[in-house]
Amino acid sequence: MSNTDIPLFPLPTVLFPDGYLSLRIFEQRYIDMVRECSLNSSYFGVCLFSNPEDSNQPANHMKIGTMAEICDFSTLEDGLLGIIAHGRQKFMIRTTRMRDNGLLMGDVETLDETGTVELPPEFSVLSMIAGRFMEQLGDHYPSFQPRHLQDAGWVGYRLAELLPLENNEKQALLQIDDPLERLQLLVNVLPRFQGPLDS
Repeated sequence: MSNTDIPLFPLPTVLFPDGYLSLRIFEQRYIDMVRECSLNSSYFGVCLFSNPEDSNQPANHMKIGTMAEICDFSTLEDGLLGIIAHGRQKFMIRTTRMRDNGLLMGDVETLDETGTVELPPEFSVLSMIAGRFMEQLGDHYPSFQPRHLQDAGWVGYRLAELLPLENNEKQALLQIDDPLERLQLLVNVLPRFQGPLDS
């Protein structure tokens, strides 16, 4: 574990390690953030809003998020800056402060993951579903390798990301440290989806 100071980008979505996130950047504080991260080859942190922006409560964010590395950027058709961010390590926010430009900064502690855990046979159905997702979406996952389908952590993160779960469920799955516990919870929710890849 290590502590670092990074810009934070609270979003109404959950980024998982080794996942990819496309973003349209239009606020000046985030344009500045992208410029700084690109120049310094540094990361920013993605964390989930813990309440909707249109609620009566001030927008707040979860304490566990994922480091994001900018791996591509472009000018979109509407003239806005578009970036693709690659999820890296999970982190826990210790303290936050606001820059003069409104950018939220966080003193965060990166969270160590367990090493690669081989996917047990009883979870083979999850590996199969993840494989079908990759057949359809592989172009959006340039780091994908077939061996990942036998990695319990990778399979759990991809299904947590790609199954149509509520954001609070995704956040709970992100926060689990044990990849086998995450897989078991995913097995438990599978009956909710009738052919999730057939639509």
